[in-house]
Order: sequence, then structure tokens, then C-alpha cells
Amino acid sequence: MAAAARTHRLLFPFAFPRVRIPHRCLPLLPSPPGAGIHHRRLRPQLVIQRMVSGESQSTPSSTRIALPNGDSVEILAAPGVSDSDLRNAVNSFVFKQWLKNISSETGLLAGGLSLRQVYIQGVDMFGRGVGFLKFKANIVDKETQTKIPGIVFARGPAVAVLILLDSGGKTYVVLTEQPRVPVGKLILEIPAGMIDDEAGDIIGTAVREVEEEIGISLKKENMVNLTAFLDPNTGCKVFPSPGGCDEELSLFLYKGTADEETIAALQGKEMGLRDHGELIKVHVVPYDRLWQVTADMKALAAIALYEMAKRNGLLL
Repeated sequence: MAAAARTHRLLFPFAFPRVRIPHRCLPLLPSPPGAGIHHRRLRPQLVIQRMVSGESQSTPSSTRIALPNGDSVEILAAPGVSDSDLRNAVNSFVFKQWLKNISSETGLLAGGLSLRQVYIQGVDMFGRGVGFLKFKANIVDKETQTKIPGIVFARGPAVAVLILLDSGGKTYVVLTEQPRVPVGKLILEIPAGMIDDEAGDIIGTAVREVEEEIGISLKKENMVNLTAFLDPNTGCKVFPSPGGCDEELSLFLYKGTADEETIAALQGKEMGLRDHGELIKVHVVPYDRLWQVTADMKALAAIALYEMAKRNGLLL
């Protein structure tokens, strides 16, 4: 018990090495009002079309929204998707983020493609907000009228942290183990979480997720954004499965020191928000074995970015 109680106070970040981050990948946090950066917000006008007397019961609900380029797009609800589901979907952060990406200067709509229709097939609520969306986007090439595959599982942006602890002359990494129903097994992962609001506090979300999943507090000023080392044309994000999912990841590095008692207290610690269905067990493994013991894409991508940043002198 005494060792576990020391977990929160025995983790001391050492002075972090100088880093050089491409300025176009910054800022990490939203710019304050009046900073000279103007964000165009998508404000869809929701007018749900309801069935009128005499129409078939299969007639779907629908609405139209305006895109920044002046086009309007019809949003249809699949059978079983209610008017409130459709309204929640169109107003959700994940859907607005998808529209923002596709409508951006580097998005698909800027490259000769046209968005004709969106067919909402499923809406999963996380409490009072939308967590996941499943929809089909009808996208065609303007010149050839060729249809582009557009099945989307939308969950929005997320963040993950590679935590390295120096202890007794060795470097350890802190992982979580939890049941992952989609793949049907337990997975060793680096701590991660969804960014579920338009404020987009990436660093704050990362720090909060580590505290919830591992039980240790990290200092924001010691967090290094590994994805900020990517070329600005990438958006400074990592896309785990762009063929079907919109998830975009920001990967962070945190380095600190810990004594052997802290490492022992973390090993096997049970964490997670039980009321959210999180059954998490903490694991601590040597960093030089991480690439072999995990199938977590987040961890493997973080290793690659960290090692390449060091090799290229971006982390000293």
C-alpha cells in the first residue's frame, strides 16, 4: 500500500532535451481570439423532412447542409435512425470534423471530387454526446462521374502517450492491458483517449487519459508532440486505418525518472473508469522490448517517430 501511495509523487520528469519542431505544425492548442487566425465554422441548418400523409413508411428523414464551397449536401437517415439521431449526427463533433477535413484546402473536395449525399446508418451515443457514427458518403469524380468508395466509421481525433521511465539504469515503458471487443482479445497499448469536443485540448486530453488509465500525473510542459515532427502536408497526424475510419492520432512522448518501488507499484495495478466499462491493468516493460511485445499501432508508430526524431537530431 505504501508503495502504491508513492506512485503519484515519485515520478519526477527530468530536464527535457532541446527539440526543434516545424513551426507550421504548431500551435498545439487553439489560438486565442484575435490571434489573426480565423476558423470557418460549419453551421448546418437542420430542417428535418418528415413523412406526410400518404407517403410510404420507408421514406427516410433528411436534411440539407451548406459546405464552405457553396455546395449543399443532402443528409439522409437509414431505416431505424430517428429524427433525433439524425439531428445528433449532423450536429456532432465527429461529423463536423469529417466535413472540415473533406472541405479543407488539402481535402478531397479541393481535388476534383464532389460530395453528393451522406447516408447516416448508425449513431452511438456516449452519454449525451455522439461517440461513433457509421455512414456512407456519395462522392464522385466531377470529370468522369466515377463513384469513389465512401463507407465511413467516424470516431474523430484521438491522442496517445509514450511514457518512458528511467529507473536503475534501464528505460521502461508504461502500458495498459484491456479487453478490446472489436479484435476479440486483450491488447497491450500505450495510454490513449478520444478528443470529444471542439475545443481540441490535445495536451490536456493526453494528460487526463494517463491519469485515468495509469494513475499518475504528468506535467503539460514536459509533453513532446511526436507527430509535430511530421511534414506539415501530413497535417501532423497519424491515420491508423484511413480506408474505413476517420480517426487521426496525435502521439506524445513523456520522459521521466522513477525508483524501483514506483515501478513495482505500477506493475499489475488495476485502473480505469469502471462506470465507463474500462477494465484496465497496468504493465511496465523494458523499452527495448516494446516493439516485440505489443501489436498496438499507436505504440509502434510512436517508437518509429521517437527513434527517427533522435536519428535526425530533432530530439537531442
